Amino acid sequence: MHSETSFKDRGIAPHVALLIVQIFFGTWPIFGKIALRSVSSTSLVGFRIVGAAIIFALLRRRFGPLRHLPKRVLAWVVLSALLGVTLNQLLFVKGLSYTTVINATLLTTTIPVFTLIISIAMGHDRASLRHIVGIVLAAVGVIYLVDPFRATFSASTTRGNLLIVANSFSYGAYIAVSRDLVKRYGAFNVITWLFLVSAIITLPLAIYSWSTDDLGSVPGSAWLAIVYIVLLPTVLVYYLNAWALTKVAPTIVAVYIYLQPLVAFGLAPAILGETLNSRTLLSCVLIFAGVAVVTVKSRSRAVEEVSEDPEAMSH
Repeated sequence: MHSETSFKDRGIAPHVALLIVQIFFGTWPIFGKIALRSVSSTSLVGFRIVGAAIIFALLRRRFGPLRHLPKRVLAWVVLSALLGVTLNQLLFVKGLSYTTVINATLLTTTIPVFTLIISIAMGHDRASLRHIVGIVLAAVGVIYLVDPFRATFSASTTRGNLLIVANSFSYGAYIAVSRDLVKRYGAFNVITWLFLVSAIITLPLAIYSWSTDDLGSVPGSAWLAIVYIVLLPTVLVYYLNAWALTKVAPTIVAVYIYLQPLVAFGLAPAILGETLNSRTLLSCVLIFAGVAVVTVKSRSRAVEEVSEDPEAMSH
């Protein structure tokens, strides 16, 4: 029995969970695009954040009381909520309304690179030649996809791409800033607090947006897309991510982000009729090369650390 539990907890189960996470994360921009045909970007963000906050609070009660956080970390909680949920979602959904699912998903793979840059700036990590080469490769891929030289900044796709890059920076900053919070107070507990705080911040803007949108004329397909977004690419994946973080190193979790474009590239053409062009494919190669150079060696080091100290990742 002990060996079965050990296999389930520390073997394949966390990786299966992370695979499910990336499949649903990869589908979220597609269903987001469907919802955005009928509701504004702010309304969609409101439904996602407020809906997820309610469900997280109920789940937290189901599995035990929500632990209070010390007042001394309140500022960090608010900052993490702004970076990781509120700004992250507003920037992403607004960017998604302008650009394609393929571009949006590809650009989000730069999150680990931004995380590394900010971690170096905060003193959590040290720069190396490998890091610099990887960052430059990924940056070239992003710049080539955004195409600031041939496109005007008034072009909707360019505006959307820039918003997605800003979203990736925001989420990368969140990972760096929230690291100590999650490590000290538990991933699921902290995530619940972050969504509750974000819901309070977002609710006034969401209520105004809901009142200006004609929600009565929203078709059933859009409502189904919104429900799907709240339940699966938000609640389920954040819950599974939190659980996986108690079993494997954060860098291993981050590596799975690179599966998202495979999902989007496979489904977006079939569902939304989007096309892959040579610019997107070349940008994909450059960005993937950059993130691989930055993360592969770091992932191996993290595995060694967890192997030497299995309790280091428990929350």
